[in-house]
Amino acid sequence: MSPRSDEAATPGPTPGPAAPWALPRVVVAAPASGHGKTTIATGLLAALRRRGLTVSPHKVGPDYIDPGYHALAAGRPGRNLDPWLVGEERIAPLLRHGASAPTPADIAVVEGVMGLHDGAVGRRGHASTAHVARLVEAPVLLVLDTTAQGRSAAALALGMAAFDPRVRLGGVILNRVGSPRHETLLRDALAEVDVPVLGAVTRTAEVAAPSRHLGLVPVAERAPESVAVVRALADLVESTVDLDAVLDLARTAPSLTAPAWDPVAAVGGPAGAGRPVVALAGGAAFTFSYAETAELLTAAGATVASVDPLRDSALPAGTRAVVIGGGFPEAYADQLAANTALRAELADFAGPVVAECAGLLYLGRALDGVPMCGRLDLTARMTGRLTLGYRDAVVASDSPLHRAGEPVRGHEFHRTVTDPGHGDAPAWRWDGQNRGFVAGRVHASYLHTHWAGHPEAARRLVEAAAS
Repeated sequence: MSPRSDEAATPGPTPGPAAPWALPRVVVAAPASGHGKTTIATGLLAALRRRGLTVSPHKVGPDYIDPGYHALAAGRPGRNLDPWLVGEERIAPLLRHGASAPTPADIAVVEGVMGLHDGAVGRRGHASTAHVARLVEAPVLLVLDTTAQGRSAAALALGMAAFDPRVRLGGVILNRVGSPRHETLLRDALAEVDVPVLGAVTRTAEVAAPSRHLGLVPVAERAPESVAVVRALADLVESTVDLDAVLDLARTAPSLTAPAWDPVAAVGGPAGAGRPVVALAGGAAFTFSYAETAELLTAAGATVASVDPLRDSALPAGTRAVVIGGGFPEAYADQLAANTALRAELADFAGPVVAECAGLLYLGRALDGVPMCGRLDLTARMTGRLTLGYRDAVVASDSPLHRAGEPVRGHEFHRTVTDPGHGDAPAWRWDGQNRGFVAGRVHASYLHTHWAGHPEAARRLVEAAAS
């Protein structure tokens, strides 16, 4: 690869927040899940970074795990772009914010979700990869699993592009190619329909990260192995993908005209005097958190401190509120139970506590018979059934975060159930049923929300912490 492309890809200094910015960008998509989007996107991030480029990683949809690999590859936070969770009007501003912080990026790479045109069920492609590609005006690089396909791969690529003419297909990467002859057949067929081929990955060259019942194993759980996987993905993409062609494609995106999302403006500035400490759970058991959560809390006037329930025996000094997001507590139940000091502190903690999914399980009495914090009168257990999907919820009870009657959009992603399924003061209501728990200053449920779409939650939590 020639060094000229490094210099050519750099768009120069970032303009002011509202001025147009010629940010090169590309969306990595596929016809369906399992075609290799994450492999190519992560490898592309790492390979471009090796060239000395500053790369901004993004993920369509609510997924927490892929952005962890993106962050490792790019060396900066992986961020989500989900119109369902935050509203389509915030997608381009959030892209610009992510590409600007902590330093201006030379290129943004956006990994899609599911198939190119798959979005919220019954919403005609809302929150799909195609929807996000339109909102950020980025060309699409389609990853095709070519197993057991020949010329039909060209028809598939053509159909993906023609289904929505507003989406611009800039090229394809052939994945799982069987042989040199197979590759030639595929390239010839795609040339017939004028679809450029920007790379070809053979079946024997595949690199895989270990998976679990909810997807890939998060980066935080296997840091040394994750580093090795990302390095191997960079090698793979460097040897099989025409990076110069990808950079040229990314440069065809028009200037971003939307202003950057601003967390301070979103929350209206600090909530009051002082900076109350808000503890944000992390570590291997609680890896699910959007980068904007900490940014909004900080903008609202909080000092955000991390706490790892697997390792820390106490909350950070001066903690006035706690946020416990999602993750895999079932994989670490015994270790969580062994940290009796922190469990006892959380059981008696007087400040507001916000818990999503894994946090809900941790606050209960027991998970699969293993003792947890006992802050909520519930037990939880693993099941064989996956609960997954977007939710249109209404706040059912006042809490430190929300006011009854407010509409909130979120998503569920779990294989556990709780007994009972909701408290006397439920957190939410959707599909005619009460969900979750509001108990005193605790707000806990299975629903994941993105606070960029509901910034008032961050401000209210900081106000509650300060009081």
